[in-house]
Amino acid sequence: MKKFFLPLLMIATLLVAGCGQTSQKSVTDSASEQITTATAKYDGMYQFKITTKFGTMTGVLYNETPIHRDNFIKLVGEEFYDGLLFHRVISGFMIQGGDPASKGAAADAELGDGGPGYTLKAEINPDFIHKKGALAAARTPDYVNPERESSGSQFYIVQGSPVTQETLDNSAAQGKPYTETQMAIYKKLGGTPFLDRDYTVFGEIIDGFDVIDSIASVPKNPQDRPLDNIVMKVELIKE
Repeated sequence: MKKFFLPLLMIATLLVAGCGQTSQKSVTDSASEQITTATAKYDGMYQFKITTKFGTMTGVLYNETPIHRDNFIKLVGEEFYDGLLFHRVISGFMIQGGDPASKGAAADAELGDGGPGYTLKAEINPDFIHKKGALAAARTPDYVNPERESSGSQFYIVQGSPVTQETLDNSAAQGKPYTETQMAIYKKLGGTPFLDRDYTVFGEIIDGFDVIDSIASVPKNPQDRPLDNIVMKVELIKE
């Protein structure tokens, strides 16, 4: 079975490009207001929390991605995720979990193939970007998955790195333009814009960004699996 993963070549390119970038352009007051408006409207959204030994992350699920939202709610209700690991973490990029084979896995076990036995139809929405804290579905690569269907259970949470105006302009030149609000969010929070419009983003973390950073920074093996297991417990906390 093919692993549900994100492209390593693009990761390497992103990390190299980010080296030496120590400052970001300031965000105007009006842009800051736009960011708040764009990210604080959580009424009517399902909320969840992911508890780990580093603390708890609280997030919301987008109603505009109902297939992924309802599937996540279903799996959480079945306690599917409880006891699973964040089995793949890359500092400056993302943390990934949701492989059922990770529960109780041996230290030398290769993870990343597992799922609930089905995939999900893509719900790629250009309104939802890979800003820091974005919750998105892992998937197999295009050459075996041209429809870009998502894993039925594996997800990743973006940590990301600083994003410059030059990066956003390059994306626009390649046919991936951003709104002013999206650009302001990227320049304020950072993220991984090179993944936009290729993966389904179906929610976001709204509290616990320090937990993302802590998980992303742990020592790991050559397969990016943390040397010390990071177990998750996922609960639905609000409708």
